[in-house]
This record gives sequence, C-alpha cells and structure tokens, in this order.
Amino acid sequence: MQLSIVVPVYKEERNVPEFLRQIRGVLAGLTDDYEIIFALDPSPDRTEEVILEARAGDPRVKLLRFSRRFGQPMATLAGLEYSRGDAAIVMDVDLQDPPELVHEMVAKWREGYDVVLPQRRQRTGEPWIKRLIAATGYKVIDKIADVRIPPNTGDFRLMSRRVVTEIVKLKESHGFLRGMVAVVGFRQVIIPFDRPPRHTGETNYNRFLGSLRIGFNGIFCFSTYALTLSTQLGFFIAIASFLIALAYLVMKLCGFPFPLGNPTMVILILFLGGIQLISVGILGEYIGRIYEEVRARPKFIVDRAEGFKD
Repeated sequence: MQLSIVVPVYKEERNVPEFLRQIRGVLAGLTDDYEIIFALDPSPDRTEEVILEARAGDPRVKLLRFSRRFGQPMATLAGLEYSRGDAAIVMDVDLQDPPELVHEMVAKWREGYDVVLPQRRQRTGEPWIKRLIAATGYKVIDKIADVRIPPNTGDFRLMSRRVVTEIVKLKESHGFLRGMVAVVGFRQVIIPFDRPPRHTGETNYNRFLGSLRIGFNGIFCFSTYALTLSTQLGFFIAIASFLIALAYLVMKLCGFPFPLGNPTMVILILFLGGIQLISVGILGEYIGRIYEEVRARPKFIVDRAEGFKD
C-alpha cells in the first residue's frame, strides 16, 4: 500500500461524492495502490450510506464507523491507526483542502521529507472572529510552546509511515495532531496554498468554541508557561499591593486624609479577585488534562470497519 487518504467525516453526504471524484482523479496520476479511509462519527444523514455505495464500486474506499461521536481529532487518529500506506494524507472532505495539492505533497515526500505541511496564505470564507482567534493563538503558541507548531496549518498534511507509527504510539488524549506531529519531529517542509471555500453546506465545526479549544490545547498541552506566568503575576501583584499599602501608611503618618471606602480599594479588590479566578482557571486546565490522561479511556471505539482484513 503506497498512499492512505484519511478523511474524518460527520454529516457530509453532499460532499463525499464530489470529494471522491476529485481525489480519485488526482490519485490516478500517482498510483493505483491507495486506500481512502473515511473515519465516520455516527451521522443523522446519509453519509454512511453514500460511503458504502462508493465502496461497493471501489474496494479501495474504506469505512470506520464509531460507536458514538468522538470528534474530528479522535476520528483522525483512528484513521491513521488503521492506515497501511507508506505515507498517509489527512484531509477534509469539504474540498477546502485542495486535492490537486496532493501531487506536490507526494513529490516532496519522494524527495525525502517525512512531513509535508500545506500552510494557508489566506483563510477564505472564515469569519473575522475566527481569523482573529487563530492569529492570536498561533502567536501565543509560537512564543511559549515547547515545540514549534507552524502557524496557519491545520490537520491537512502528509506523513510518512514512520511518523504515523510514532504518532500512534503517543498516549495523549487531546488529539491535537499539529502539536503531536511537532513532538515526533523528523524532516518537515511547508507548502503555501490558498484555501478555497467549502464545496457545499455549512461546517459542522463550532468556529468560535472549536478555535478556542484548539488554542487551549496548543497552550496547555505543549507548555507549562501559563503556570509560570500566573506565579509571576502573583508575585507582581503582591509587591504592588505592598507598595500601595506603604504609600497609604506614609500618607497617614504625614497627615494626609485617609478616606474610608476609597473606590481605589474596591477596584484593587475586584482586580485581585479576577487574577485569582484566572489563576485557578489555569490550574483547572492543567488538572483537567491530567485527569483525562489518568483515566486512560480509549480514544475511540470502532463500531464498524469495512475494508480492513485485520
């Protein structure tokens, strides 16, 4: 098996046929030895039926159906774990990850690169709030993460077999693929591209909360800097509070009026309370992730696997 195409899907019945038409045309110019793995969260529409109809005419189309909805990151990891290609390409079914770019990605892999990362030059069709969150998140992650995660890259990427093998070995439960690939390392190259809008329909991904969740995974799962920052901020506020108290004491000893119920004190108390809540929230983020890891629940549970011998 030379190439594995891993495609996480949920409620995408209208996009699957066009995606298959385009990706087959691209792969025909590269190799006949490939597999297309649809990793399906149980959908209320006909996505599963459409995939099975395609498989009836082409056994290289395969299906993983999960016992419940585990989310796109876990579906992607499941597809990688079941893949058998010398290289695996993760891409979306809505054609925002252009199939024609696969030619260039495979060429870079054949040159000796283990990871080929398409990097978006622009984010067509995305609301300004998501673009703002993404830009801010990538800048913060780039400054504090223990590994370098290239900005404006999604899960769309090519990985060699040894990269996939190492990713599957990782035990993290967050499924933040772009961070996991950075942890694994090996020789990587970036390909810039312009991301087109979706082929049809609306995304099933929560743009605001989903972007925040991705950003938090990048910050809290690949760096302890937030804990260091909260400690530094605590020391700074403690010193500032001591200096303010000293200033009030000097004013009192020098005979300046010391007004009771000073609005400044109220503001300081509210400020300190906010800082405490933020610090507790940061601790909660780390503790919650520790809890997720300690439980060691399976990342996904496959209900149905079509096209896999083992």
